Amino acid sequence: MARSLSVFGMGYVGCVSAACFAREGHSVVGVDVNPTKVALINAGRSPIVEVGIDELVGEMVSAGRLRATDDATESVLATDVSLVCVGTPSHKNGSLDLRYVERVASEIGAALAAKDEDHVVVIRSTVLPGTVEGLVIPALERASGKTVGDGLHVCMNPEFLRESTSIQDFDEPPFTLIGATSEVAAGRVAELYAGIDAPLYVTDIKVAEMVKYICNCFHGLKVSFANEVGNVAKQLGVDSHQVMEIFCQDTKLNLSPYYLTPGFAFGGSCLPKDIRGAQYLARDLDVATPVLDSILPSNDRQVRLAADMVLEKGNRKIGILGMSFKAGTDDLRESPMVTLIEFLIGRGMDLAIYDRNVSQAQVMGANREYIEGEIPHIWSLVKESVDEVIDHADTIVVAHRNQEFEEALRRTRPDQVVVDLVRVPFAGPAGYDGICW
Repeated sequence: MARSLSVFGMGYVGCVSAACFAREGHSVVGVDVNPTKVALINAGRSPIVEVGIDELVGEMVSAGRLRATDDATESVLATDVSLVCVGTPSHKNGSLDLRYVERVASEIGAALAAKDEDHVVVIRSTVLPGTVEGLVIPALERASGKTVGDGLHVCMNPEFLRESTSIQDFDEPPFTLIGATSEVAAGRVAELYAGIDAPLYVTDIKVAEMVKYICNCFHGLKVSFANEVGNVAKQLGVDSHQVMEIFCQDTKLNLSPYYLTPGFAFGGSCLPKDIRGAQYLARDLDVATPVLDSILPSNDRQVRLAADMVLEKGNRKIGILGMSFKAGTDDLRESPMVTLIEFLIGRGMDLAIYDRNVSQAQVMGANREYIEGEIPHIWSLVKESVDEVIDHADTIVVAHRNQEFEEALRRTRPDQVVVDLVRVPFAGPAGYDGICW
């Protein structure tokens, strides 16, 4: 279904969005306070430099589906959806300058005071989580005299456009993301993308705001990581491009959702050891690797976060479900759970531990030598059944996901507390707290 849109801000995002939505068959009014931009668009020319945009603007203006104005009220009254695409530049301290977003929200709200029909306001500008609920919606409601859900609907619809390939990115996005205050709002915005072949995700507004930010942070992290690899490789006489080309062929672990689920710290015999080895190599070559150097301290901080959560519950009797560095193994080498357990013992906590893969009968070889030589004080706390741990504990710490632990949690007492490090499907009566959720 064709919609009528008013797009506020004829900069990079706004101009590309306006032209592309017009091409999709919608009637679009571009709104900007700069008369030069307005005049350029009405003359069939683009106010920005971008591959293909000048031609597309010209075609859409000639077709009568795109025009521009500096009159906010007229544009809102003439459309049923308003997209906010104004800039959100940084202050020196890293906070965002949101005055343009707030000003436009107030202008749209003032126009809506005289409009009876439902209207959807869509924030497409990049804003930090909480901005729509904390700034945009209050500005709209103050100026319009309406409340969200009563003739006024709000969405967050972040863009994922790269300069120089923005039209292609609009046509072939990784997904379309809509954070919405209502099904009405989400449905109306989804109609705008009916011709775009991409997965559609509808979520709450804060999730949509945050997804945009973490995407850009991850992109920056990838660039910096690749550059550090290149700097080390250069000193070794290794072709860094060939290294990374092969690295990127692994879509099972390297370029995949694997390792990207929030939770507890990593451990084991490989990751900590190899990260330290790479750090040693970089130092030996006199190459700075700040991204690489930040990984282990960040990992250690997650262990301390878990410890703080357990201590904050105020209970001395602690039950630990899972001790190896990950489920399905008996490997305790550099297990973050061992570090957590030792910390809690040091703080005087009374612990009971259960791990079905780590038992007197099963553990052997190097793992047994590690237990007997390094952590005999912990070994004495290991119980033979999960029920012993549940019966002992006032606070239960879950470190592995498995059916045995999930079933045990259903038997918890109302006075018990669960600290979850892995996001188990929790159905017990006890209190619950997740480490990252």
